[in-house]
Amino acid sequence: MEKQPGSSQQQPDFSQRRITVVIPAYNEARFIGSVILQLLKHPLQVLVVDDGSEDETAEIARAAGAEVISLPTNQGKGTALNTGLAQASQSHPDAIVLIDADGQHLPEELLQVVTPILANQADIVIGSRYLLNTSKTPTHRRFGHKVLNFITSLFSGVAVSDSQSGYRALGPKAYQILAFSSKGFSVESEMQFLASEFGLRVVEVPVTIQYLDKEKRSPWKQGASVLNGIVSLTSLYRPLLFFSVPGIISLLGGLIWGVVVINRYRIYGELAVGYAMICVLLCLFGLNLFSTGITLHTVRALFLEHLSHRESQNRS
Repeated sequence: MEKQPGSSQQQPDFSQRRITVVIPAYNEARFIGSVILQLLKHPLQVLVVDDGSEDETAEIARAAGAEVISLPTNQGKGTALNTGLAQASQSHPDAIVLIDADGQHLPEELLQVVTPILANQADIVIGSRYLLNTSKTPTHRRFGHKVLNFITSLFSGVAVSDSQSGYRALGPKAYQILAFSSKGFSVESEMQFLASEFGLRVVEVPVTIQYLDKEKRSPWKQGASVLNGIVSLTSLYRPLLFFSVPGIISLLGGLIWGVVVINRYRIYGELAVGYAMICVLLCLFGLNLFSTGITLHTVRALFLEHLSHRESQNRS
């Protein structure tokens, strides 16, 4: 993954390109209007997905000049993004920009986020608050982000410095194939799994995050939710890693217990039944996990190959 710590690169003609901004929003009446008005200073379209808000988010968004899709109930950020991307992709824009509705992202930085897409240097651009450290991120958030960055990068195979950033840009290759299974806040992490899956080019650019309001959710609960989502994503996208690694560890543990059983039999001349049972159980459990990982990995590969073959037939 490439990182672009500055914005000194030659910028394409912004005014002649079609750009759609998708904003997932849930109870963001306080900030959504100003975010949209700032965005519409640029020649672009703004699409707000009102995720079952109980306040005036949808009304204010329309009044500010955005197109609004209202979901009947709160279904989560992943569902809102799927809805927004499906609608926005119908007009085949040159880029789709994702931005949060809470005013944390600066609309004036949109150009530097979208430039690598318009210059055909990336399929996904992530606005990172940590490339230049211009954001005053609270210590507990910074620590949580580092943990989630490490885990997401390790399991997805795509390393980024800000895996939880909601300020992103997608090129046509990305927005045409991205569909998220995550409904909650692990959707940003899932994008790294999908980037690895489809060989998408990922670039990071520096952005500034401003914390204007108190936290609406407990950061620890949200972090735990994201971590749980990453575990689910790993089982879905990396079944061989998810099942086989613990299986090998369990099998090795069983073999170690087996050595203990043999050693005790050699010294005392009797079978340590308890230790022997632990040895057998660990070995059986490890072999079962390992074989499950191989089976799911093979089935998944065959399924993806079948889908690829069907898509090739449809194009021809």
